[in-house]
Amino acid sequence: MCVIYVCSVCYITNVVDAQDLSYKDRHWHEECFKCATCKCSLVEKPFAVKDDLLLCTDCYSNEYSSRCFTCKKSIMLVSARKMEYKGNSWHETCFLCHRCRQPIGTKSFIPKDNGYFCVPCFEKQFAHHCDCCKKVITTGGITYHDKPWHRECFLCTGCKKQLAGQRFTSRDDFPYCLDCFSNLYAKKCAGCAKAITSLAGAKYISFEERQWHSECFNCIKCAVSLVGRGFLTLRDDVVCTDCGREK
Repeated sequence: MCVIYVCSVCYITNVVDAQDLSYKDRHWHEECFKCATCKCSLVEKPFAVKDDLLLCTDCYSNEYSSRCFTCKKSIMLVSARKMEYKGNSWHETCFLCHRCRQPIGTKSFIPKDNGYFCVPCFEKQFAHHCDCCKKVITTGGITYHDKPWHRECFLCTGCKKQLAGQRFTSRDDFPYCLDCFSNLYAKKCAGCAKAITSLAGAKYISFEERQWHSECFNCIKCAVSLVGRGFLTLRDDVVCTDCGREK
């Protein structure tokens, strides 16, 4: 039993046999299976369809394909993958990292100064590296002495507590939390024996290699403040002039 179809080009009936050419429920005589533009035969050749018209790959490319932003040649989706970014298109083999010149493909990339960089190359060329661990700082970070640091790497030299967001001071360019700096380097008050710091404008009294907090510089006998007043020494202590005259 023969099956009869109508050719999609010449509309003459065609008896389906071994020479029948079909595509998506449409049929052609072998001599009618041609490119709608250049009329070349499409038998056993790749082709594309646009608005129900058969087109050879060259004609389809010239009329409808995207142009590669790098090589300016057409991008045929039947033979190559198309990469797109911000309205531009590339052959997959033309979309290259600006530094290493390797295809970026579907990997993450970062645009910079009209170029495109794979993540490893961008980190090597542009990213900040932590002054402590030397690794790339991807987000956040802090600056100390004009050098970048991870927040988690910026630690007190003494106790290793994180200093990011905390008050701190330094000695010989090494950062210290206030507690460690006071314990290690600050002068001790002759009155209360606690550390004396000049942070936040704190004032202190110095006399004969001894120091006092302003609030601790008091007469040892009557406890009157000696700040801005005359005083006398009594062995290792200080007294006001009134108590100093007493026998």
